[in-house]
Amino acid sequence: MIFIAIVIGCVIGAVIGIFTPMIPYTYSGYLAIAIIAALDSVFGGIAATLNKNFDLKIFVTGFFGNAILSILLSYLGQKLNVDIYLAAIVVFVGRMFNNLGIIRRYYLTKWENARAKKEQNVSEKAE
Repeated sequence: MIFIAIVIGCVIGAVIGIFTPMIPYTYSGYLAIAIIAALDSVFGGIAATLNKNFDLKIFVTGFFGNAILSILLSYLGQKLNVDIYLAAIVVFVGRMFNNLGIIRRYYLTKWENARAKKEQNVSEKAE
């Protein structure tokens, strides 16, 4: 179910991306950091779904909250002439890799369990 929603979201995003005008260079940094924050929330949502503790309110508030906070950090850093956005990138990308690791371990465990069960069934039939 969640994967169907992801595919539909990607298709809608691609269609919207084709028909929207180019983002000015001035705002491209803000958009990039907001996208990284949003992707962090998406990977967190997938990991939470696999762990069976997904909450839509937490996902939506985290999605928009992370994106807005990262944009504000980028703006503040630009005004102070300090690269604060790098800290946000490190944190969000680090969390994305952690969530990707959780997702990877879940599917590897699931695959290994299915393989072991299949081997057990084959050995039981052979006896």
